[in-house]
Amino acid sequence: MILYHGSYCRIEKPDLSFSRDKLDFGKGFYLTPIKEQAERWCARYSKVGKSAVINVYELPDELPDSPMWRIKHFTAYNEEWLDYIFNCRKGSDAYKQYDIVTGGVANDRIFATLDAYFAGYMSKEMALEKLKFEHPNHQVCLLNQSLIDKYLHFTESITL
Repeated sequence: MILYHGSYCRIEKPDLSFSRDKLDFGKGFYLTPIKEQAERWCARYSKVGKSAVINVYELPDELPDSPMWRIKHFTAYNEEWLDYIFNCRKGSDAYKQYDIVTGGVANDRIFATLDAYFAGYMSKEMALEKLKFEHPNHQVCLLNQSLIDKYLHFTESITL
């Protein structure tokens, strides 16, 4: 599968030590199969005068030795997804049980809902009711450096 990563620079060899903490799916390397989504991620760099670069990678649809890789797929904005995002953003290391996590992005359109829920102003049921009307984007978070080194192949970078 082809995956995209929006950045301000070319990233041929992703290194998890540069990843930020407290993100949606934990401290990992975030990609998307949706080029337009990566372009939107790049826009934040352009706004502050930096380069906007889309890095393009290939990752096998089926990983060799796939039974050994711990993969979590969130297929909807549901209670499990909400709890996972909540825990990761609060600093939990629960993400370390996985090598790859995929699913919807907590993007700008749903951020207000998440903030209200995280702050205790909205119940879980109310948050999920609001979230079910959103059209999910898609993100792939690689959490295992060995997997990245072995299977994520850089193909090109595109400066916008």
